[in-house]
Amino acid sequence: MSRYITVSTFSTVPPAVTDGTSPDDAVGHVIAHWQAQLARVLPQRPDLILLPEIADMPTGHQADLAPYLCSRRGQVREFLAGVAQKHRCYIGYTSLQDGEGDVRYNTMLLLDRNGRLAGSYNKRHVVIDEHEDWDVQYGNDDVVIECDFGRVACVICFDIYFDEARRRVAETRPDLVLFSSMVHGGLLQKSWAYDCRAHFVAALHIMRPSAIIAPTGELIATTTNYLDHVTASINLDCELYHLDHNRPRIEAARAKYGRQLAFCDPGYLGAVLLSSESDERTMTDIADEFELESLDDYLHRSLTHQREHGDPGQC
Repeated sequence: MSRYITVSTFSTVPPAVTDGTSPDDAVGHVIAHWQAQLARVLPQRPDLILLPEIADMPTGHQADLAPYLCSRRGQVREFLAGVAQKHRCYIGYTSLQDGEGDVRYNTMLLLDRNGRLAGSYNKRHVVIDEHEDWDVQYGNDDVVIECDFGRVACVICFDIYFDEARRRVAETRPDLVLFSSMVHGGLLQKSWAYDCRAHFVAALHIMRPSAIIAPTGELIATTTNYLDHVTASINLDCELYHLDHNRPRIEAARAKYGRQLAFCDPGYLGAVLLSSESDERTMTDIADEFELESLDDYLHRSLTHQREHGDPGQC
């Protein structure tokens, strides 16, 4: 059964403030900036909006970090929560947050359609300078946030470089991976989408463009040199299948269901993405009907066969 959601993302830098700007005025500049930016995507009625890393701080205000954070308190969050509630959408953004015992984290907060906190993730792989200059501590979260449209995993900036972080997220079987960052990550974005078997949404603070990527690693939508925001609809009722053994079954399923079964072959990968476009049956229903073997099940079966029939010294 199709599970479409509409997602908006940005590749925009928060406003710069001049020397001598008071912390209260700096907070006001940040809120005004996002009020104007969000007004550009809200007419598309997104289900989820993702903002770049440290979206609730002005650019270049790090020298006055403590006074700014003291003045900011929950003001930006309250503003975003109001937007989420009014427009019935989720909003994800990262923010420096103080925990218990004067501990500070770089945290992604996901606000739900009522403006309440659906869940949060503290960045595990903190950059050394981030720790030493801003006193940001290393998180130890393995968080998947349950939303009304599916399971969401969070990734922040430097996390993208670490294989063990990607494996942890993949094991949670998310429907969607949110990447809020100051670094682009290059080919790693596509690797995360494919390895996690999930759609991947990036919102970048400095390194552009931001993009929405399919589980096949293909680009669905991206910001450009002209537009620093983009909105796209994606179907989360999807699954990757290798063509080995599945090809005649896939062809039979496509022959029966036509446009109710979306088919995407990125080429060279050997795996294709199938999505149910029907209001009557899920992708799991179709897979069961035609005995389609998922990519993960096929790879697991192949490894099992190797262990049973291969050279024990090579398994």
